[in-house]
Amino acid sequence: MAEIKDPENTIIMTLKDGEVVIELLPAVAPKHTERMKQLAREKAYDNVAFHRVIEGFMAQTGDVANGNMENNFNLRRAGTGGSAHPDLPAEFSKLPHDRGTLGAARSQNPNSANSQFFINFSDNHFLNGQYTVYGRVISGMEHVDKITRGEPPANPDRMITVRVAADVV
Repeated sequence: MAEIKDPENTIIMTLKDGEVVIELLPAVAPKHTERMKQLAREKAYDNVAFHRVIEGFMAQTGDVANGNMENNFNLRRAGTGGSAHPDLPAEFSKLPHDRGTLGAARSQNPNSANSQFFINFSDNHFLNGQYTVYGRVISGMEHVDKITRGEPPANPDRMITVRVAADVV
């Protein structure tokens, strides 16, 4: 596991193949960082499926309204929901959408991000300046690479648990 420099701004995501450590970027996207920590602490991301996983592009998850087993995951509705919290304003920056970065998923409205996010499998610079970057994988990218592909996958992988490192270290 990577060295965790700031446990309050680090996420530990457990996948079927192991732990993924994500460094959040509060100086770049403070509202998105706070929302991810809030939902992790509410355990809202636990058992939520990766509902859109495109080879060579990204893995999308975080639909806490439709994506977990407690809500009888509905593949047709996955990707349409958020959390009970209000949508977030865009926090676009100069940070590129490089392999391993976390981006906020949203609708056509730039200020519609809520709980969904994606992890880039490759450098996706065509997304630069259009989607908020608010974190980066610092270890465990090999586990992200093994997430089952599909839109939606027939048998989607899930985030088993998502925790703020300060709460578990």
